Amino acid sequence: MTEPNETTKPAKSPNCSDHMANERTFLAWIRTVIGIMAFGFVVEKFAFFIRKFSYFVDKTLPPEANHSHLEFSSIFGILLVAMGGLMGVLAFIRYKKVEWEINEGSYKPSLLLDIMVTLGIITIGIFLVFYMLHSLK
Repeated sequence: MTEPNETTKPAKSPNCSDHMANERTFLAWIRTVIGIMAFGFVVEKFAFFIRKFSYFVDKTLPPEANHSHLEFSSIFGILLVAMGGLMGVLAFIRYKKVEWEINEGSYKPSLLLDIMVTLGIITIGIFLVFYMLHSLK
């Protein structure tokens, strides 16, 4: 038997570049998740800030006053954070599934996560349009 020495290179995995591409895709999804969750956090905290600011500007308004459009933005912010968390879990599941498929040589693209993100972005856009139209009144 020959002993390995420093000049022998380890065998390269035939799917190494595929696995690295899968990992880069996973990390891109994680960056997207972080962005969506951060946006949800900012939306929710901004609603809280506006509620407190309106109390300081108009002392006759109690802090518990019903600001329906601010409540909508708080709910919307919380939903964005939850949607981001769900997307993170789905991105990890997709990453592991693709990793297994690459190893087995049976990769088939899946559109589930892509469709969910697209529908989520469309829903966010529609909500923001209605929210801005409502705040004009």
